[in-house]
Amino acid sequence: MAAKVFESIGKLGLALAVAGGVVNSALYNVDAGHRAVIFDRFRGVQDVVVGEGTHFLIPWVQKPIIFDCRSRPRNIPVITGSKDLQNVNITLRILFRPVTAQLPRIFTSIGEDYDERVLPSITTEILKSVVARFDAGELITQRELVSRQVSEDLTERAATFGLILDDVSLTHLTFGKEFTEAVEMKQVAQQEAERARFIVEKAEQQKKAAVISAEGDSKAAELIANSLATAGDGLIELRKLEAAEDIAYQLSRSRNITYLPSGQSVLLQLPQ
Repeated sequence: MAAKVFESIGKLGLALAVAGGVVNSALYNVDAGHRAVIFDRFRGVQDVVVGEGTHFLIPWVQKPIIFDCRSRPRNIPVITGSKDLQNVNITLRILFRPVTAQLPRIFTSIGEDYDERVLPSITTEILKSVVARFDAGELITQRELVSRQVSEDLTERAATFGLILDDVSLTHLTFGKEFTEAVEMKQVAQQEAERARFIVEKAEQQKKAAVISAEGDSKAAELIANSLATAGDGLIELRKLEAAEDIAYQLSRSRNITYLPSGQSVLLQLPQ
C-alpha cells in the first residue's frame, strides 16, 4: 500500500515538473528599455513589437528576439581627405537607438547586429562627403559648421535604416604630420613678420618724433632770435635772473649748504 502511495506521489511530482517546464518555456521576460520581436517557425517574423514585462509564447514554435532600445554610444574613426587634399583623421561619436516600430523590418532586413552592419558604412560615407567640401583651414576654424552638417546628413541617412541618432559630435580631428609641421612653420613665420612690422612701425614713430622735436627746436630758436632782435639783451638778462632765482631756491632747501657772510673772516674750529 505504501509503495503504491509513493509511486503515485512520484508520478504526480514528475507530472508537475513536466508541467512546470512547459509553463516556464512558454514564458519570457522583456526588461526595461528593451523590446521583443517574435519569430514564428510557420509564419515568420511577426509585425507586432512586444513591450516590457512577462509574456507567453508557443514553445518550440515561437522564439523571442530581444532588442535594446536605449540610446547607446559608439565611436567611429575615419581617415579621409579635405578639399585641398590633406589627410584628416576624424573620430565621430554617435548616440543611437532603433525605431521601436521598425524592429521587425530591422531584424528581417539587417539582423540583430544592425549597428555593426550599418553605422560604420554610412558614417564613413557621410564624413568623406562632408569633409571633402572644406579645406584644412576651414575644418579648424569652422568646426561647428562641419559638425552640424555631418549631424544633419548622417541623421537623414540613418533614418532610412530605422535608426535614430540622438547626438552626433566630432571628438577628434587631426591632420597628417607634414601638414601639422607646415602649420607650425607658418605660425612662426607670421609671428616673425608681425615682430618685423612692429620694429618698422616703431622706427617710423621714432623718426617722426625726432623730426617733430627738431622742428620744435628750430621754431624755438627762431622765436628767441626774433625776441633778441626786438628787445636786445634784455631777454637774456631776464633768463639769467630766473635761473639764478631757481638755483638759490634749490640751494636753500639743501641741508648740506652753509652760507658765509662776504667780507668777514670766519674761523672754523676743526677737531684735532
